[in-house]
Amino acid sequence: MSIKMEAERRNHRKLGQQLELFMSMEEAPGMPFFLPKGMVIRNELENMWKKKHQKAGYQEIKTPIMMKQELWEQSGHWQHYHENMYFSNVDEQNYAIKPMNCPGAVLIFNSKRRSYRELPIRFAELGLVHRHELSGSLNGLLRVRSFTQDDAHLFVREEQIESEIDKVLDLIDEFYSEFGFSYKIELSTRPENFMGSVEIWEKAELALESVLKKKGLHYQINQGDGAFYGPKIDFHILDSLGRSWQCGTVQLDFQMPEKFNCNYIGEDNKPHRPIIIHRAIYGSIERFMAILIEHFAGDFPFWLAPLQAKILPISDSHLSYANQIKLQLESAGFRVEIDDRVEKIGLKIREAEIQKVPYMIIIGDKEVEKKSLSIRKRKEGNLGEMNIIEVIKKFKEDKNKH
Repeated sequence: MSIKMEAERRNHRKLGQQLELFMSMEEAPGMPFFLPKGMVIRNELENMWKKKHQKAGYQEIKTPIMMKQELWEQSGHWQHYHENMYFSNVDEQNYAIKPMNCPGAVLIFNSKRRSYRELPIRFAELGLVHRHELSGSLNGLLRVRSFTQDDAHLFVREEQIESEIDKVLDLIDEFYSEFGFSYKIELSTRPENFMGSVEIWEKAELALESVLKKKGLHYQINQGDGAFYGPKIDFHILDSLGRSWQCGTVQLDFQMPEKFNCNYIGEDNKPHRPIIIHRAIYGSIERFMAILIEHFAGDFPFWLAPLQAKILPISDSHLSYANQIKLQLESAGFRVEIDDRVEKIGLKIREAEIQKVPYMIIIGDKEVEKKSLSIRKRKEGNLGEMNIIEVIKKFKEDKNKH
């Protein structure tokens, strides 16, 4: 099969519809609707994100979706980005719906007096943002107008820049390894439309390059593609077809702390300016989900599968036992459904295969009598008979593989 045909088979919009994960509606162009099965995947991604960030010393925050227009003028987003923003007027006051999460994190930092002992402060946010994309460029979950960035803003002292970026790069690697992704790295430098002085930009670029060199990471220079407020390291993950997707980013920002007059009290009892490290790992939950759907062709690893097992009773007389098994598996933390339709078992198996359910549990007279279960694994076929304890053990092993 050619790569083009294989890519079409894996198209996330087609699979999203077939597997009932998400949908796009004319009532909200570019703003996806997530269906129950899609929410399972989304929640698994967010739960893993929260656990790993808590362990890495981040504090989770949530900032408002809409803030006064003056804030965006102060941050520089208005000047550099307003044609991509949505606006509203409330009580004769102009508001902007946030296209980025950074100003909100800065307001939280500035909300109280900070000491050098507190730094680095690592604020993490699953922040819903809106950006105006042209209708012709919208594409499923890959190009949307409403999405959740897995942002973090680290407020650091100058001497902490390299060690913090080093830790961020390790965390990004840990995330991508969970999905078996390899990746390429780019260092994006000062764009034409930049904010601040050339000297500060050069200093920031050197800091990022120094970390990459010390870690022995191979990278390419992407000339002039930095954000307007600072240079960045971009991560391009490679999927199962070898296609490259830009996801994670690490950006160094000396500008915004200046614009918002951010300070911490140093050891010398004087105010000092922190530096902000902006970073995202998934990039956006929506886009990362689209990449995963195509990477796995909808055949998700067990821990991520919306439905992990389907119980297929051969007739209504086996339903009572099927319900007992469902309860036991759900109590053990697994996502299970019973196909109780009056249909031939062959059809039920075929449909579970089309829905890409990892395991099928078949129950007939023999299984009810022996208190056993016939297990079938997608792509592998029959695994034979097991009791419920063996099935739970097997499922737990599969779940822990990630």
